[in-house]
Amino acid sequence: MSFQTDTTPLKDGLIIFRRTDVKHRMWYCRMAIPKERRLGTNRYKILCLKTTDEAAARARAFDYDAEMRFKVKHEMPIFERTFAQVAQEYSDKEKGRAEVGQITHHRWRVQDSHIRKQLNRFLGTTQITLIGQDRWDEYPIWRQRNGKGRSGDRVSDGTIRSEMGTLKSVMAYAASKQYIRDSQMFKGKLPLSKARREEFTPQEYRKLHTYARKWITESRGKNNEWYRTVAYNFVLIMCNTGMRPSEAKNLRWRDVDIQTDKQGRQFVRLAVRGKGKHRNLVAASNVATYFERIKEISKATTADDFVFTTDQGKAARTLYHSLIEGLLIESGLQKSSSGSQRSTYCFRHTYATFRLTEGVDVYFLAKQMGTSVKMIEDHYGHVNPVKNAERILKGLPGWESNIPASPDLAEDEGGGKDKKK
Repeated sequence: MSFQTDTTPLKDGLIIFRRTDVKHRMWYCRMAIPKERRLGTNRYKILCLKTTDEAAARARAFDYDAEMRFKVKHEMPIFERTFAQVAQEYSDKEKGRAEVGQITHHRWRVQDSHIRKQLNRFLGTTQITLIGQDRWDEYPIWRQRNGKGRSGDRVSDGTIRSEMGTLKSVMAYAASKQYIRDSQMFKGKLPLSKARREEFTPQEYRKLHTYARKWITESRGKNNEWYRTVAYNFVLIMCNTGMRPSEAKNLRWRDVDIQTDKQGRQFVRLAVRGKGKHRNLVAASNVATYFERIKEISKATTADDFVFTTDQGKAARTLYHSLIEGLLIESGLQKSSSGSQRSTYCFRHTYATFRLTEGVDVYFLAKQMGTSVKMIEDHYGHVNPVKNAERILKGLPGWESNIPASPDLAEDEGGGKDKKK
């Protein structure tokens, strides 16, 4: 390394040296980690020996090397870091994943916010090797006593669950880097959020359609009109497919295909990638109209180009986050009836709720959405028999349905196939 001077080998994998980038003359040692060397990698631990005497530095280096080898043999952590330091490493790694499209920028921002605003308050200065199951169990109580929800009331179960999910991910990262033992990983599942998913009601969905078309006509210049048009059609696609934001971000034109079933009916097939997995999903043929609207005004239309881009044809990293947030605020739909703020993910929840309301089998819906039947049952239990009274009571004496059908998500109400906005 360029900053090393007076480098003195003591044995294979162990050296002492001074540094040129500091004013003092203290000795340092660099120890190769035995397990890593056997794997053919070069991973080291560097320590300041806190002495300017070479003989004392040699003795301390051998002591530290013996201690490190003992820890490796007994599978003990050999790196000492605070939770805040490890959490920052994890956040930096996730930011890098977001930049190459493996996760959404929104997901990284949420996790980074959890770390900075809450988890570091709870564990920041604690050595990562000292964090155990007791701290995990304490977090929900601490969080309720030391914070409030967005509305100023009690912190929601969903918020605590989300923050604990980030905490669990940081600890898993620490284990993967050998900062902690695997046995330090928390046991037990995350507490189940009792909060409903913040989908749109049929009435709110119609309101969103109506307002969004007006929103486009009130654009400030051609550039703003372009972005609002694409953002609007993005919303329609998300509500009609149930895609995750990460899957939408990775979607390319080659992944969009129009196919025909045995009865000659057309449908859209999407090959999506997200959460490290590939899958296919289907959508009604009218969804092709929304893709065509985007393609007609896009500068990126080849098979390998991303579907959702900037006005310059580059991949849209934030998936029009600020535009959609503005649309929801201006239309009065950012907050649900429970007072929770909606985000891009609410379009996926809307899709799931509307499909269940229409009686789609839970198994097929889980396959379509790339999730489990249990997840559907756990998080969409509010789609109850009352909402399906038409289907459950049909044919029984004294039953006459007066329940209006929910909006067909395959239809752009008032837009029509020929409309471009």
